[in-house]
Amino acid sequence: MGPAPRPEGPSENDQEGNRTVTQVRIEGLTKHFAGKPPTTAMDDLSLEIEDGEFVVLLGPSGCGKTTTLRCLAGLETPDEGRIRFGEDHVFDSTRKVNLAPDKRSIGMVFQSYALWPHMTVRKNIAYPIKARKLKKIADNWIEDTADLVDCGHLLDRYPAQLSGGQQQRVALARGIVARPDVVLFDEPLSNLDARLRDSVRAQLHELHHRLRFSAVFVTHDQTEALALADRVVIMKAGRFEQVGTPEEIFDSPASEYVADFVGMSNGLILERAGDGDEWATSGTRMSGRLDVPRDQHEVHVRVRPEDVRLAPPDTVIESATMTGSATVVDSQFGGRHMDVVVLIGQQRLQARVPTRAFDGWAKSLEQGDEVLLGFEQHAVLLYQEDGRPLASRSAAVPATAGGVS
Repeated sequence: MGPAPRPEGPSENDQEGNRTVTQVRIEGLTKHFAGKPPTTAMDDLSLEIEDGEFVVLLGPSGCGKTTTLRCLAGLETPDEGRIRFGEDHVFDSTRKVNLAPDKRSIGMVFQSYALWPHMTVRKNIAYPIKARKLKKIADNWIEDTADLVDCGHLLDRYPAQLSGGQQQRVALARGIVARPDVVLFDEPLSNLDARLRDSVRAQLHELHHRLRFSAVFVTHDQTEALALADRVVIMKAGRFEQVGTPEEIFDSPASEYVADFVGMSNGLILERAGDGDEWATSGTRMSGRLDVPRDQHEVHVRVRPEDVRLAPPDTVIESATMTGSATVVDSQFGGRHMDVVVLIGQQRLQARVPTRAFDGWAKSLEQGDEVLLGFEQHAVLLYQEDGRPLASRSAAVPATAGGVS
């Protein structure tokens, strides 16, 4: 792939032929939708995005991430707040500023590709240049952009002649060709099959590394978020639950909600059994101890499936901090591992067990089999009943959300 194409001569955002520093800043952004009851899609959101930073908005359906993206694009109008691209206000509720989408220096990559079916690939890619009325561009600008995303050989085809992956690459080229201040991605990989999604995601990561454009990417897929983001913003009910690097989000979830969303899908509620340090879940005792404050009578344990240990009931899991008897509910072959669902007390947990464990014992698991379940405290995070992290000597306290202005 060749160097990133640039326009010939300065533009209003490029006074010396180079991109000026662009910073996306949202302040106090609020948006309500009417209904019974009314819905708050964005609740006083504030965030700064540095030039060249790739920020991913991650959360379940209905958390407000797409509404936030659409407000940045000018496709939705917030009720309150401000949005700035660099020093330019594109929205300010107090000053009655609300620039139309075509007046904002943005590129948009949609989930549905949104290519013009009657236009060739070349004309689809060129459309933002025409819409923004950029007059001085290099002759090979469109060709170079197409080559960057490996669709240069498709320029004379029509969208109907392209595969889904090829169409998404064209949509990506269209989103970056005019060198916008920020590129907005609305779940662009969700329509692709798993293998193609991984390929396009890797190419997008490489492309951002080359061009360093500022980006806001919306997804509900934690794998995409961790792979692409410089910073991840976890959203819940219209608010930012945690902001941090992928490593911070993955290793130190600031709440049980975040832990669940970034792979700690197993939740186990433990209660003290008597006055000692023994614990039980739904009346089923577990052997071992947790290093938690003595006055803590209930603990919410979060653990990833790959950190749940299973073994035959007549064995010992030597590395486990706590163990207990569980019953197999379901077992599925996953190649080099088995995905096993077990019931301990009244709580279901998922375990990912290597197929070679105990000489292939895991492959023979069937519904109703008794197994020994265990986990190590360093592999789990502990939370209070209200979802806040529980301080202890052995379990690190998750960091609080950072990066919110």
